[in-house]
Amino acid sequence: MAGRIAVIGSCMIDLVTYVARMPAAGETLVAPRFEMGFGGKGANQAVACARLGSAVTMIAKVGDDEFGANTLRNFAAEGIDARFVARVGGVSSGVAPIFVEPDGQNRILIVPGANEHLLPADIDQAGEALEGCALILLQLEVPLETVYHAIAWGARHGVPVLLNPAPAHPALDLARIREARFFVPNQSELNLLTGMPTEDAESAERAARTLLAGGLENVVVTLGGEGALWVSGGETRLIPPVPVTPVDTTGAGDAFIGSFAHHYVQSGDIDTALLAASRYAAQSITTRGTQRSFPTAAAFAAFCAGLAA
Repeated sequence: MAGRIAVIGSCMIDLVTYVARMPAAGETLVAPRFEMGFGGKGANQAVACARLGSAVTMIAKVGDDEFGANTLRNFAAEGIDARFVARVGGVSSGVAPIFVEPDGQNRILIVPGANEHLLPADIDQAGEALEGCALILLQLEVPLETVYHAIAWGARHGVPVLLNPAPAHPALDLARIREARFFVPNQSELNLLTGMPTEDAESAERAARTLLAGGLENVVVTLGGEGALWVSGGETRLIPPVPVTPVDTTGAGDAFIGSFAHHYVQSGDIDTALLAASRYAAQSITTRGTQRSFPTAAAFAAFCAGLAA
């Protein structure tokens, strides 16, 4: 185990409804299936890292409701250090109603709840644990000031940071995130943050290079079924997609980032980590659910062996 990964971010309960189609305004439809599971971009990425074998510390806030208690039990079951996951009195845990269509595409609402109470002081309180980490993962389902503070903390203490700007926030101050070693948006997030077209790899590269010009070191753009794009300095690398039949794409981006983090910390090689991340995300969308779709290290090894056969 090459190093501990810290995840500073959100915890949600996913309320997943599988639909034949989305209803029109004012229309009521009967949906064939409902499931409830653990989610939140931060918690998802933590679970993906842990399933692959990384030691993980989670820094987050949950409500004082049953959802919060269940989230803490889930972290314990996954072997995640949750000493810094605090319960907020009188506040609900975050929830995410998700609607999944037959082709696997999804639409998601987010009710942040306790996630809005994760503050810069919580980062400082966990400082001793963070100093021993090899990588910090961040997303945008918690307050922006907390994200900025964590990036600055990582820069001061020599701990590299990966920022996943999801969900995209138009108020994100790019000048305050440029010390992050990795910036990992998807196409729509890159479009919102740069105002530039990102419909294919070529246009996504042009948009990513504007971020590099602003001081970012590595931009990795996830392109869905088209793979992923790594842009850094004078280099551009396209990571090809892995052909699978999608069942549910919910959480695929988090699977990608969790796998990338694990394999980067293990190997120190970005190319190796990106290839593994692409494969891990592809495997995750062949199964329903979010965290429950994330394979273990053994299941992932079997999947990769099948690709090589």
